[in-house]
Amino acid sequence: MTTMTEDTWLDLADAPAIDGLRSRRIRGDDADYEAIAAVIAASNQHDGIPWLPTARNLRDGIESSVGIDPTADIVLTELDGRAVAESGVERVMRDGVAVYELWGTMVPEVRRRGLGRALIRENIRRATERAAAEPAGQAAELRGGAQEIEVGHRALLESHGFEPIRWFFGMRRPTLADIPSAPLPDGLEFGPVTVEQHRAIFDAEREAFRDHWSSREQTDEDFMFIFGRPELRTDLWVVAWDGDEIAGVVQTWIYPEENVTLGVERGWLEHISVRRPWRRRGVGRAITAEALRRVAAAGMTDAMLGVDAENPTGALGLYEGLGFEVDHRSMTYRRSIEA
Repeated sequence: MTTMTEDTWLDLADAPAIDGLRSRRIRGDDADYEAIAAVIAASNQHDGIPWLPTARNLRDGIESSVGIDPTADIVLTELDGRAVAESGVERVMRDGVAVYELWGTMVPEVRRRGLGRALIRENIRRATERAAAEPAGQAAELRGGAQEIEVGHRALLESHGFEPIRWFFGMRRPTLADIPSAPLPDGLEFGPVTVEQHRAIFDAEREAFRDHWSSREQTDEDFMFIFGRPELRTDLWVVAWDGDEIAGVVQTWIYPEENVTLGVERGWLEHISVRRPWRRRGVGRAITAEALRRVAAAGMTDAMLGVDAENPTGALGLYEGLGFEVDHRSMTYRRSIEA
């Protein structure tokens, strides 16, 4: 990884004329990741979005990605020396398409003053520059995402040629009481997760998610990131076995620092997956219910998960049947490189 030793201030096209406002590429040090985490926290708490990553979460995720060069793809904007916005680009392979995913966050006090327009145009410029280096014949496109309540963010994407293509729901079970009984099919059983099983679990999930819409191609770096996270507690994970074969998996996570800030005791059910031969047999319901029981046993009082609203396997109905309610909605947007 490259680390900047001196700040190089960017001359962003269309940047608003605000005294003390300036933008730069990040240096890749702890201070910058702390600043990015602070911007995201201020923005998300204002908007009611239940995601408050720590600086370490962000650094580990960004630096483990093969699609981000932190000191070339991320912009940090300051106002009188305080971080007020962050934005960037990541290249992700999805269903054989090189997708350049654009993101941006800013604190409430600098919104609607033209900064968002300057940052999204810089993201598009950088993504277009990177896409020009793709091999001949490689399909590529731009994508972005916004919460339904982020009216300004959605308008910004749409004004730059992005069109909404998919809805996703964040779902919450407000209580962990009265978890329904949902036994596994005959012949399947739950087993503890050992270090020796980590790769098999990762590979089983990767196989299962290939059937999902626009699935992201997983890499060895993703494997190392997941099983190296400081919050990793595989005793909370749920793995359903059919002999020596993995039928289904739920990654269950608890983020203590986020919970303290939000004032909740929450567990997250992530990467809920069932492999093809075991679908439509009740495995998904059984592993999700078991994950809820484990979260409750760990002292949590509510649970959340994310779902593709158009998931063809009926995941939305499954989660509603287990007591989850839609908490917030988001959209994925897409546009061509050439638009």
